[in-house]
Amino acid sequence: MARFLVRRLVLTLSLVFAASSAAFFLARLAPGDYVTQSLGATASDGDAARLRARLGLDRSPARHYGAWLRGLSHLSLGTSFVDGRPVASLVSERAINTALLAFAALILATLCGVTVGTWNGSHADSWMASFVGAVSLALVSMPPLLTALLLLYASAHTRWFPVGGMRTPGAPSSLVDVGWHMVVPVLALALPVAASFERIHARAVDETLREPYLMAARARGASQSFVVWRAALKPSLRTLASVYGLAAAALFSGSFAVEALTAWPGLGRLMLDALRMRDVHLVAGCVGAGSLLLAVASIGADALLVMVDPRAAK
Repeated sequence: MARFLVRRLVLTLSLVFAASSAAFFLARLAPGDYVTQSLGATASDGDAARLRARLGLDRSPARHYGAWLRGLSHLSLGTSFVDGRPVASLVSERAINTALLAFAALILATLCGVTVGTWNGSHADSWMASFVGAVSLALVSMPPLLTALLLLYASAHTRWFPVGGMRTPGAPSSLVDVGWHMVVPVLALALPVAASFERIHARAVDETLREPYLMAARARGASQSFVVWRAALKPSLRTLASVYGLAAAALFSGSFAVEALTAWPGLGRLMLDALRMRDVHLVAGCVGAGSLLLAVASIGADALLVMVDPRAAK
């Protein structure tokens, strides 16, 4: 298993580097630059030229990329054009917020999806199972952005939860306050993923319970709860574990849109601002941090799959 995870780590780090490099070049080669965004069309040519020289934008994209790579070799992601702060510090602050949101949503989706899917798969012929399946299908069909809009609308009218931000202005910072602000974005991310997990896992449980060895266990007098929650649970998790990495990737990609909508101060909002201002270094840093979070989730999903089915490491 260790060799398998090392191979996956090398591959994912390579993908992180490739994604950051691609983002750098795309931001650098697109029409316009930070100077035109910050100074506007009324700035003189001399002022624009001096600012480009100070920021290094007067160099060719290849030379600029070479300078960025030299800084990367010293674990520096460059400096943000907008506020002059190191990109690494800006990205690390926001990456923690994004990771907090995404991993909380992933844990909630997993717990709900596996629990409801196990029950639904063991009661496949009941009317309640059909009802739960219909609700799951509706949630799967809804993108996180639409789910967030509906939850924000409900929160604005009921005032049960905050409609945006990470902390209450003027209130002392606390974990309770942060957790209260997390409810809407976490639910917006978790509900579609939990519904997808429920659909996949319910089908797997239903098929696993039809295996001859489990039917024989019931015939020998084993209780239904023991067969479902002990004997059938782990074998049925193979199917879910095989798609867990893809689900985590979809959740992280959806989190950027939800962050922008709910004013959650994560990587999504930071990258949106960086793209708007054409802050090349910050765009590359945000993409690299997002890719790294995806890589961590993917490696965790691979480790889970190997734990459930050791044959996957071969």
